Amino acid sequence: MNKKSTLLLIALIVLTAMPVFSAGQQQGAAADTKPQNRDVLVVGMPSDPRSLDPHATNDQPSARVMRQIYEPLMHQNEQLEISNGLVSDVRVINPTTYEFTIPSNIRFHNGEILTANDVKFTFERMRQVNAPAAFLVAALDRVEVINPTTFRMILKYPFGPFLTHLAHPATAILNERAVREAGDNYGERPVGTGPFKFVEWRRGDSLLLDRFDEYHGGQAASRQVRFRFITEDASRTIALETGEVDIIYDVGPQDFNNLAAVPGVNAISSTGLTTFYMGFNVAKRPFDDVRVRRAINLALNVPQATQVAFRGHATPAKGPLAPTVMFANTDLPGYDYNPDEARRLLREAGFPNGFTTTMWTNDNPIRIMYAEIFQEQLANVGITASIEIMEFAPYLDRTARGEHDMFMLGWVAVTGDADYGMYSLFHSSQFGDAGNRTFWGHPEVDRLLDEARVSQDPEARRRAYYRAQEIVFEEAPWVFLAFRNDLAAHRTWNEGFVPHAAGHHQLFRVRNR
Repeated sequence: MNKKSTLLLIALIVLTAMPVFSAGQQQGAAADTKPQNRDVLVVGMPSDPRSLDPHATNDQPSARVMRQIYEPLMHQNEQLEISNGLVSDVRVINPTTYEFTIPSNIRFHNGEILTANDVKFTFERMRQVNAPAAFLVAALDRVEVINPTTFRMILKYPFGPFLTHLAHPATAILNERAVREAGDNYGERPVGTGPFKFVEWRRGDSLLLDRFDEYHGGQAASRQVRFRFITEDASRTIALETGEVDIIYDVGPQDFNNLAAVPGVNAISSTGLTTFYMGFNVAKRPFDDVRVRRAINLALNVPQATQVAFRGHATPAKGPLAPTVMFANTDLPGYDYNPDEARRLLREAGFPNGFTTTMWTNDNPIRIMYAEIFQEQLANVGITASIEIMEFAPYLDRTARGEHDMFMLGWVAVTGDADYGMYSLFHSSQFGDAGNRTFWGHPEVDRLLDEARVSQDPEARRRAYYRAQEIVFEEAPWVFLAFRNDLAAHRTWNEGFVPHAAGHHQLFRVRNR
């Protein structure tokens, strides 16, 4: 994208953008159309899951499907409030001991009854396989089975957000027999206790779930849910308009305003918990030099790029945590657009003529647009950056192995707590697939994050997280891009769809009329 076209696009966006944080509603009379199948709920989303094993991945597409199949011990509703999930009772014996009771009538999809032994197996396996989301229960020492319906979770230290973390989809309870029988293929043969059971997965095309008639929470509103994987934003939009799908996730910002005006469609913009960022691999030169990282931050006009990419449906980020996340430091100044200062820092770091590098992104149109804009702006300070685009699953695998230079990703602070938004991304124990793909670590940040995890004092936690965010800002392992709104849309014949702030939308009560 050249400078002239960029400025023209910005001008068009300023004239047409809807207000941020608004919910678009259809204009005019609703179209007199019917769903293709009232019994089958069809959901369009951008990409396949990486796996349906909660211990094999921690990505959003996987979580969106697994949310329908599995259940964790605690439940987090659309307002991020925590209540009992699989458990019927929780008792805090002392700051490091929690006792749980589970009902005796909860069945897995394979017919087995849920017992405390399945809970014990789940958390032992999470640790054994070093699951990407194992940091969620790092404070857990052990699970003690009292009887088939009672167990205790013993912590190594007091951990404030423990119950909140137990509502995360990655802590869903597994059936030991199903896992052992499936072996290495378990990620394609999942068994949970949720309202829908797995039927079929056609990679790159669709995934089918059936209603689980013995679900302890009652009968799901739809007989089947079919997820269709439609990579291109425009194609997902067309599929919704033509009635091929009933709901779409991650509506493209360029399509949202138009969809909001289509009769028979509800377009929904809601405040989310997501941070978009471009990370540096600090294990590679020249990104091991903080002057280079700061120079790149200064070389990029992030507000302009965010306006172009999101068309008013995101806020430029000044730090790592969205304002909706507990203990987000909203006082960080952000990096100004200052190419002259960027060139000075590059000269000081020994790169008076810049250098050659790569920007990686998956096949996400918003990230690709950022990359194209940044490619031009980096060239303005002497940095030649080629863009490499790949499918999402190999993209996650390769960035976890540290093969990249710069990369673009998003992170959803699912629990709404700073621990989840900071620990996995910036603690030195979380390099690679656990979340820290920059391979950046800082002893003071490690100490602060560890301290905030064990503190029971909200003010002490706030101070620790605020200081940790200041250091992250100063050391700049990221370019802080945007806090985006969650954009979704559904046909008006569809009822019961309520977006979840974390993006893990629950479909149990959703149906076509």
